[in-house]
Amino acid sequence: MNVRLRILLISLCCFSFLPALHAQVEEDFSSALDSARAAEDNKEDTVIYTARYIRYTTLAMMKQGTFTYQIDTLHKNFQYYNPQNRPKNPTIHLGSYGLATRDMLFEPNKTIGFQTGFHSLERYIYQPDSIKYYRARAPFSELYNVGFFFDDQIIRAKVTQNINPRLNIGGEFHAARADGYYINQRYNDLKSAVFAWYESDNHRYNLLSNAVFNKLTSTENGSILNDTLFRNPDRGPSDAESTRLRGTRDERPRHTWRDNSIFLRQSLFMGRLDTINANLPEQQILPTNRVSHSVQFRSRSFQFYKNEEDVNNAFPFGESILSADTTRLTTITNDFGYSFYLRGKSLAFIKNEVKLDLGYRHDMHWYSDRGMDAFLQNSTLRAGVGYRFSDRITITGDLNQIVQGANFGDYLYDARADILLSNTVGRIVLGAYTQNKSPEKLFQRVNYTYHRWDNAFGKTKTTNFSFTYENARFGFSGKAEYFLINNYLYYREVDNPGNNPRLFRTIEPAQLDNSINLLKVSVGQNFRLGRFHLDNYAVYQKSDYNAVLAVPELYTWHSFYYNGLLYKIVDFNLGFDVRFNTPFRTPSYAINIGQFYNDNVGIEFSTYPIVDVWATATLKRANLFISYNFANQLAWPSGYYTVRRYPMQNANLRVGIAWKFYD
Repeated sequence: MNVRLRILLISLCCFSFLPALHAQVEEDFSSALDSARAAEDNKEDTVIYTARYIRYTTLAMMKQGTFTYQIDTLHKNFQYYNPQNRPKNPTIHLGSYGLATRDMLFEPNKTIGFQTGFHSLERYIYQPDSIKYYRARAPFSELYNVGFFFDDQIIRAKVTQNINPRLNIGGEFHAARADGYYINQRYNDLKSAVFAWYESDNHRYNLLSNAVFNKLTSTENGSILNDTLFRNPDRGPSDAESTRLRGTRDERPRHTWRDNSIFLRQSLFMGRLDTINANLPEQQILPTNRVSHSVQFRSRSFQFYKNEEDVNNAFPFGESILSADTTRLTTITNDFGYSFYLRGKSLAFIKNEVKLDLGYRHDMHWYSDRGMDAFLQNSTLRAGVGYRFSDRITITGDLNQIVQGANFGDYLYDARADILLSNTVGRIVLGAYTQNKSPEKLFQRVNYTYHRWDNAFGKTKTTNFSFTYENARFGFSGKAEYFLINNYLYYREVDNPGNNPRLFRTIEPAQLDNSINLLKVSVGQNFRLGRFHLDNYAVYQKSDYNAVLAVPELYTWHSFYYNGLLYKIVDFNLGFDVRFNTPFRTPSYAINIGQFYNDNVGIEFSTYPIVDVWATATLKRANLFISYNFANQLAWPSGYYTVRRYPMQNANLRVGIAWKFYD
C-alpha cells in the first residue's frame, strides 16, 4: 500500500507543476506526527486522530479567504446515495440508477453563456468545482461501497496526504454499475480525479489544481411494449418484458458521455491579513486584497449509438439502422479576479466590512457536430459588492455580463440580504435575481439521424424574487419564490392533428410567446420527541403553464425515525420515508437526443405514496446503511410511472458502507 501511495503522490506532483517541495518540515507539524505515531504504538488516546484534524476546503470557500471545514463523520442521510432520490431535489427518470433524469421541481439554470443543452446525465458527472482540497495531519483515506451482492454497485476510493504542512495532494476513483430492472437498463461509469493544494509559509499564496476524468455509458431500451403492465396481477419478472430496443453487448443502444478537464488556480493575498482562531485547526485567514487567476481546459463529448432496425417504433419514422450521432465541445477558460475588503481591526466578530470583487472571464469554445465545426468566444465582466453591518446583517450583490462574443447580451444580476433577528426569533433572507440567457445550442441547431432543425430563438429572461425565513431552534424553514419567465424554451411533439404515423415521436424545440408566472413555496418542519424524529418537507408550485413546465403542483416528503445508542458505541437511526407528488402532465422521452418533451397525448398518470424503510449507523469510523426502497410495492401499488412508457424501479434492497482511515 505504501509503495502504491508513493507512486500516486509522485504522479500528482508531476501533474500539478507545483513548486519544489520544502526539504525542511516545520517543527510543530513533525512533532505532531511523531507524537501521533508514538501514541498509536503505545495504544494511547490522542486528539491527533480525531476528525477535527482532517479538514478540507473548496474552490467556492477559497474565493472568500483561507479556511477549512472538518470532514463529515455523521450517518444522518447517509442512505440517500442515489442522486435521483434526494428528498429535497426529487427527479423524474427512466426507472433505474444512471438512466436519463430530469428535475421534478422547477429550478431554472442560472448559468449564462454557451451551453450544449445536454443535461440528462448531469447528475452523475463529477464536476471540477466539486473537488475537495484537504489539510490532513496524518494520511487520510476513505472507502465507499453500495450494493454488495445486489444490482447497483457503486465504489469510491479516496486517498490524500500532506507531504509537508504546506502541500497536500490526493486522488479519487469512482466506479458504478447498475443492471436495472428491465432489458437494456444497464449503466456504468468510471470517474477519477487527482488534486493538490499548496499554501505558502506566510499564508499569502495559494495554488489549487485538479484533473477530473468522466466516462458515463447509459443504455437505452426504448421503453417497454406493454402499456398495461401493472394491470396484470400475474405478470412475470420485469426482465422478461419485451422492450422496443433489444441490442446486446457492444450493440446495445446507448449514450456515452465523456467529460475531462484540467484546472489550475493561483491566488495572492496582499496588504494586511486578519486571522481568526490562530494556530488552531479552525484557523481562518481573511485578506484585505486578493488577486487571482484560474485556467481550465475541458473536453466534452456526447454520443448516441444504435445499430439495429427500429421494428418496434422507438424512434421517429426513418430507415436508418446505424446511428452514431456525436457532439463535441472543447473549452479553454481564463478567469482573472481582484477582491478588496475594508474592515475594522477587531475580529471578535466582523462588522462594518465592505467587499468589492472585480473580474474578467474569457471563454474559447470549439464546437462540432455532424456537418458543423465552429469556434466561439465570450468575454464576461464580473463585479460583486457586499456589506456586513455586523454578524447579524449581510448584504451582497453580484453582476455578470457578457460584453463581447457569441452570447453578447447575456447577463445575471443577483442580490441577497441576510438578516439574523435573533437566535430565538430566527433569520430572514431576501433575494432577487434577473437573468438574460441565450438558447442552448441544442435548441438552435440539430443535425442528427432522426431530428433536424435550425432555429433563431430569442433570449430567455427570468426574474426572481424570494423570501426565506429560518428558525433553527424550532426546526422550521420556509421559502416563497416568484418567477416571471419570458421566451421560455422547451421541447414538444410536432403538431399532428391527422395522426400521421410518420410524425409520431418527432419533436421540435418551441418558444412560448406568453410570459410564465410561477409561485413556488417550500416549507420544512422537523419535530423531535425524546429520541423520535419526524422531518417534513413540502413544495407547492402554481403556474398558469404547469402543463408546459411538466411539474406537479404539490410534492411532499416525510421521514420518521428513532435515534438510539446500541451498547454505548453504535449510534443509529431506524425509520422510514414517505414521498408523494400530485399528478402532472407526464413527459415523454426522445431517445437519440436524450431530451424529455411534451407529447400530444398529455397523459397524467396516477401517483401514489412511495415508502422506503431504512437504518443507518456509525461504528467508530465506519458509516453504514441498509434500505428497502419502494417497500409498499409488496402491498400497493404494483408500480408507477414518472415518464410515459418507462415504469419506475421495483422494490429493492441496498446496503452501503463508508469507512474513513486517518491514522
